Amino acid sequence: LAQSKRTDSYAFFNLLTGAQLFDDVEALLPEHRERLYPPTETLSMFLAQVLSPDGSCRQAVDESAVKRLVAGMQPCSSNTASYCAARRRLPQSMVETLVRRTGEVMTRDTPSWWRWRNRRVRLVDGATVTMADTEANQTDYPQPTSQREGLGFPLIRMVGLICLASGALLDAATGACQGKGGDEQTLLRGMLDHLAEDDILLGDAFYPTYFLLCELMRGGVDGLFEQYGARKRSTDFRTGERLGARDHLIVWTRPKRPDWMSREEYEQVPETLKVRELLAGGKIMVTTFLCPKEVSKNTLKALYRNRWHVELDLRNIKTTLGMEHLRCKTPDMALKELWVYLLAYNLIRLLMAQAALLADQIPRQLSFNHTVQVWISWQQRTHDTADGATIAQLLILIAQPRVGRRPGRIEPRARKRR
Repeated sequence: LAQSKRTDSYAFFNLLTGAQLFDDVEALLPEHRERLYPPTETLSMFLAQVLSPDGSCRQAVDESAVKRLVAGMQPCSSNTASYCAARRRLPQSMVETLVRRTGEVMTRDTPSWWRWRNRRVRLVDGATVTMADTEANQTDYPQPTSQREGLGFPLIRMVGLICLASGALLDAATGACQGKGGDEQTLLRGMLDHLAEDDILLGDAFYPTYFLLCELMRGGVDGLFEQYGARKRSTDFRTGERLGARDHLIVWTRPKRPDWMSREEYEQVPETLKVRELLAGGKIMVTTFLCPKEVSKNTLKALYRNRWHVELDLRNIKTTLGMEHLRCKTPDMALKELWVYLLAYNLIRLLMAQAALLADQIPRQLSFNHTVQVWISWQQRTHDTADGATIAQLLILIAQPRVGRRPGRIEPRARKRR
């Protein structure tokens, strides 16, 4: 452990997180012998590996060996077997906990002026990631039945819960794209504990079901979603309690008990639910904000525009960081690789939050891609511990470019590569 603290890869924790998350890392360490690659060094190398354009284990081991030589430490073999074994020993639960802890750190310390009316807004959306085409991966995460056998890749579905103010990933849930339990509704239900009273949840048309809205209102959480497709066709603004032009309150009736819900849980769900439907920006939306005097139609329209940020955040994770295709050959290691990507994303977001505070800006005005480029360049050229003044200059450099404001942005779905 003493040797790992002197390596540059360990600086990922030292520079970005300070003592608070460093203590969490120490507390989460599993029992281990003194090896060439202890858990902290292994995780740091794994983080550097997913941020590297090459992304191979060979490159990660070669970089570690070179840094040991530069630091005057005992040389090590360039064989990748020890590092691969260390990655397998690394507990996935440790990586998952660190992802959630970094998200908690950022959302807890978010300034009030970063929030919407001093309320925390959460974004939810799903994405799919391809995996290495191995028999084990195909068994646990089969490709869609619409693809011919041998043409597609194993697919894993991920649903993420993201903080609008800081861009931090609060939690994620994964599942197979085929079979029960892998749809976005099911994955979201497992993360509702991360929503606190007075939070606001924004999502697309996959989410505004009767049971989810009941669960949100029971916890004191407001929701704003695009109307569910099946209900959109039956929306009639001439019915219900009229609030304005194409804006009304309507009462939904409890549907039949779904297979995933027990009879006891079903009996606790209210038989009716009052929601607000409105047409704004060319979209029919449904929300738990029932009073038009407190939250007007135009205000809800402006708020819902922020939902687009979750699309950009998922693009940053998949495209900018390179998580579109997972390299690991087994399901367990592929999941671990996915969570390491999410941890790298949160650490970059933490760096952006620090830069935004220093520059008196909001993190959404800073460039994620620019921050990743600056951080990789910093890691490649810095071999000694930097002082506070140098780190402050690094944060100022990160905060220099500004992302343009593009309200009402629309990107039609395009044909994807096979």
